[in-house]
Amino acid sequence: MKVLVTGGAGYIGSHTTVSLIENGFDVVVVDNFSNSKEKVLERLKTITNKEIKCYKVDCCDYEELRKVFVNEQIDAVIHFAGYKAVGESVRLPLMYYQNNLDSLLTTVKLMLEFKVNNLVFSSSATVYGKPKSVPIYEDFPLSVTNPYGRTKLMIEEILADVTKANSFFKVAILRYFNPIGAHESGLLGEDPEGIPNNLMPYITQVCIGKLPKINVFGNDYDTIDGTGVRDYIHVMDLAYGHVLALNKLSSSKDNYLVYNLGTGKGTSVLELINAMQEVVNKPIPYEIVERRPGDIDCCYANCDKAFNELGFKAKYNIHDMCETSWNFQVKNPKGIL
Repeated sequence: MKVLVTGGAGYIGSHTTVSLIENGFDVVVVDNFSNSKEKVLERLKTITNKEIKCYKVDCCDYEELRKVFVNEQIDAVIHFAGYKAVGESVRLPLMYYQNNLDSLLTTVKLMLEFKVNNLVFSSSATVYGKPKSVPIYEDFPLSVTNPYGRTKLMIEEILADVTKANSFFKVAILRYFNPIGAHESGLLGEDPEGIPNNLMPYITQVCIGKLPKINVFGNDYDTIDGTGVRDYIHVMDLAYGHVLALNKLSSSKDNYLVYNLGTGKGTSVLELINAMQEVVNKPIPYEIVERRPGDIDCCYANCDKAFNELGFKAKYNIHDMCETSWNFQVKNPKGIL
């Protein structure tokens, strides 16, 4: 099976490309490198011993993306391409709506035109908004608190409508919780431009001396130590979840599937910092600062559905996540160059 991976040079996309190849899939990558680096392709080749065919194309560009569908006999698509920074989405909502919706609409339009009927969509636990209870199940009410999350929810609704109108078109929605960690080789990992938006690369950059300290946003939440609790999942576990979802689509009678991908366990900010301190064997400076607007106390998944229907179970623990993140940071002190 040949799989088109949009955004395949990004953090989650690149790790998923590795997992796909390891599990016998042929992969074609499309990426415009707006939030990734072409050097990643060389590293993918080193890890997989395969030349990765990549098209430098923006998924919003119908004519250019159509050429990919003309040139390649694509059997399925995994769609990662999209902007993903919550804070930026609040500042630049139109940019997020235009890019995230257009890239999906163009991709699906071409899939229907070329009769490519299996799609795995990269969604997010942000579509649950502020849940009334944890763990979070797939049938919980959906709501959002920022434009980034709203694009994810809108796309889920669009895809539900497409599957109702086209019974042959199959979609698996994967709602990620908090991906962290890196490939064991240290060749791939989360490599943000500038100051990281996400906690783990911020922690590793403090550990290596690029940043002075971690700001912990609030310590008065209703949690084990007062800091926010999240469900952190290793990026390679997440990547394998896409392989399982593709396999499920091939055999499923239902054409619209939704799964949480997480560990089913919550870890607080301070617990994550402490776990990293054990890995680096030195104290990590942090400061408690005011809460951020919109942050919630606790967010972690119930993953029974993914286990029962996909056979998905996270195998990496928090120590593994910290260890591989640190390995990537040490081997790439200035990022992927």
